[in-house]
Amino acid sequence: MNLRKRMAELLEQGYYTHRSGRILNLLLILLISLNVVAIFLESVEPIFEQYQQVFWYFEVFSVAIFTIEYLARMWSCIDLEEASDSSPIIGRIKYMLTPIALVDLIAILPFYLGLYMSIDLRFLRVLRLLRLLKLTRYSPALGALLDVVRKESEALLAAVVVLLTMLVISAGGIYLLENELQPETFGSMPDSLWWAIVTLTTVGYGDVVPISMMGKMFAGFIGLLGIGMIALPAAILASGFAENIQGRKQKYNRHIQRFLKDGIIDEDERWKLEELRKELGLDSDEALHLLHDMMQEIRHRASTKCQHCGEHLS
Repeated sequence: MNLRKRMAELLEQGYYTHRSGRILNLLLILLISLNVVAIFLESVEPIFEQYQQVFWYFEVFSVAIFTIEYLARMWSCIDLEEASDSSPIIGRIKYMLTPIALVDLIAILPFYLGLYMSIDLRFLRVLRLLRLLKLTRYSPALGALLDVVRKESEALLAAVVVLLTMLVISAGGIYLLENELQPETFGSMPDSLWWAIVTLTTVGYGDVVPISMMGKMFAGFIGLLGIGMIALPAAILASGFAENIQGRKQKYNRHIQRFLKDGIIDEDERWKLEELRKELGLDSDEALHLLHDMMQEIRHRASTKCQHCGEHLS
C-alpha cells in the first residue's frame, strides 16, 4: 500500500478501522479541546497578561499541526473512494469544497489573516472557536446534523425567508400602531424590530410592550404566530434526522444482506460490520437487532422456496 493511500485511510477512516489512526485522531480531538480551553482562558485578562507568551506558542503549535493535517488531507483525498473517478486536481477541488474540509480551513485561516491584517483580538478569539466544529469529523451524531442541514438546506432557507418576512411585517405593524403613543420606544421601524424579534421567538423580555388595545391584540397575534414560525425549522430538522437515521439503518442492512449471501457471517465479516456500525453511529443492541431480523427474514425466504426448483411456494 502506497504512503498516500495509507495516509487517506488513517485520516479519514482510521478512527473506526485502525488502532494507529484512532490514536492519531484522539490526539487531534485532545488538541481541539485544549484550543477551546485556551481561547476561554485568554479572555480573562489577568491570566492572558501573565501567560501571554505561553498562549502564543501554543497557538503557533496548534496551527502548525492543523495546517499539516489539512495539507495531508488535501494530498491524500484523491485516494478516497468518492474521489477515485476524478483527476487529481478535480478530486482535490471537490474535496476542498466539502463542508468538513471548509471547517478544517476555517480552523487555521484566522491565524494567517491575523499575521497580515489588523483584526480585533476579541473577534479573532471568536473565529478561533470555530475549531470546535472540527469535532464533527469524529462524531457520527454531529456528522448526521451536517448531513441533515445540507439535505434540508432548501426547506430551511424557505423557513428562514418566511421568518424574516414575518419579522419585517411585525416591526412595521407595531410601528404603525404604537409610534404616536411611545415615540421613544417605537420611534422607527429599526427600533420596533427588537420587539418583533423577542415576540416572534416567544422570549418576551417585557422591556418593550404595546399599550394600546390594537397594539396588544396585534402583539397577541404575533406571539401565537411565532410559536409556529420557530417550530417550523425544528420540525424540518427532526424529519431530516429521522430520514438520516433510517438511511443509516438501510445501509447497514444492505451490508448484512451482502455478507449473508453464502448463508453465514464469518469473523472477518463480523469485524467489518462492527466497523460500519461505529462509523454509522448505530447502537450495538440496535445493530444486533437489525442483524437478527435480517437473518430471520432470510431463513423465512429459504423456508418458502421449493427444494427442487427454487421457486417461492404460494
